[in-house]
Amino acid sequence: MEEYFGNELVKKFEEMMENNDEFYFDTEELEDIIVYYLELGDFNYADMAVNYGLKLHPNSLDIKIKKLEILLEWEEYNTAKELINELKGSSMENTDFMVCYAKYYSNLGNPRKSIEICKKALELGEEENFLHNFIADEYVNLGDPFNALKHYRKALKEDPSDEYALENCMVCFSDLNKSEEAIAFLNEYLDEFSYSEVAWFEYGQFYFNRKNYEEAIKGYDYLLAINSNSVGVYANKAACYEALGQYQKAIDTYEEMLELEYTKAFTFYKIGLCNKALKQPILALNSFQKSLREDPQFYLAMMEQSYLYEEMGGMSEALHYAKEATQLNENNLEYQKRLAFLFIDSGKFEESLSCLKKLVVAEPSRFYNWYAYSEVLMLVGEYEEAITVLEKAVKHHHRAELYYQLSNCFFNLKEQDKGIESLQKALDLDPSLVKDMQKKYPFIKDEVKKVKAKVKKKN
Repeated sequence: MEEYFGNELVKKFEEMMENNDEFYFDTEELEDIIVYYLELGDFNYADMAVNYGLKLHPNSLDIKIKKLEILLEWEEYNTAKELINELKGSSMENTDFMVCYAKYYSNLGNPRKSIEICKKALELGEEENFLHNFIADEYVNLGDPFNALKHYRKALKEDPSDEYALENCMVCFSDLNKSEEAIAFLNEYLDEFSYSEVAWFEYGQFYFNRKNYEEAIKGYDYLLAINSNSVGVYANKAACYEALGQYQKAIDTYEEMLELEYTKAFTFYKIGLCNKALKQPILALNSFQKSLREDPQFYLAMMEQSYLYEEMGGMSEALHYAKEATQLNENNLEYQKRLAFLFIDSGKFEESLSCLKKLVVAEPSRFYNWYAYSEVLMLVGEYEEAITVLEKAVKHHHRAELYYQLSNCFFNLKEQDKGIESLQKALDLDPSLVKDMQKKYPFIKDEVKKVKAKVKKKN
């Protein structure tokens, strides 16, 4: 009922503003209107209500404190400081003011001053749960999980249902590397509040992070017994079964999850991965196809289909799905490498060049990106472009293979002197590669003999 009357007040206020009227509201009514807008996050309307309130009640401390709250949201710290100085004399026993005062210093990056103010506010005996959380957050900002934990626990004592405090207690235990104390704390909490979903979730996560998957599953099962609609918990439980290699149980869990979900593409994808792990490629393909029916642009399912078709010998299908996935995720270098490989495997050398070019731009420090790119350029007869690429490559990698490639390019272009010069560098760097290179590039076979003869004569 209060909410209904609150909304009626807001409606009356908004009609007044729209019609340029002036109605009377007492301070409590105005506070309700301002709080409504603050909770909604509509600070412009909250400010309008504050200004109208101060017009009607210019000496109202409560409305001025709401003005301070808005100034802090808008980060107008100079004006906020002036208002703090105005209010300090009369409002040091007002919890709302003290919270704003502490928030002012917190926002300015002075957590110690903020903590000092919050501790004074605690003496007022109000909002103790909120204030302990505030203090704990400030200790986190100071990198002090020990004191943060103390105050999160005090906040939890004030309100045992405070999920924020409970979750952050576990974070602090983790930061302090106190795993035994953490699980003891959690078990003690669960003894008293055995229907806490957050506590059971934290229990599951605690053991999951320590790879004790059987115990994690117990925690998730308790949570699901309390609330069988916790969709994310099914995913965590299934992940435990996957980690244990119990893929059929993981599939069963994902299938339970499907009954609750609206967006199912990722779950079908995970079922596909489990079927793949069970060496059931047809079932896996079926799941990946269901994933794509749910989301036609889900590139993870596309690429997994590509891998499966490759394993099954369907190279044209493998190439098709790899191409589709890569188009949707062009910045994924692993996808670009795979697509380049499939193009080359299919004899579509020219199509592979765009992938290889992206790889040398994105990863110039990887030698084999340059080596493959120049190799394909030679295969399609683009010797001049290959030379340009190789001249850039040798700046990053002073390796014999690149000079063997360079020499092959020059010999094909009938630039004998440059070919011999590059071949000499290659032989100096690694003569053990010469047999393999002669098989790959027959053009240099006779030239190697000439270079060796020339060196012998010189010696």
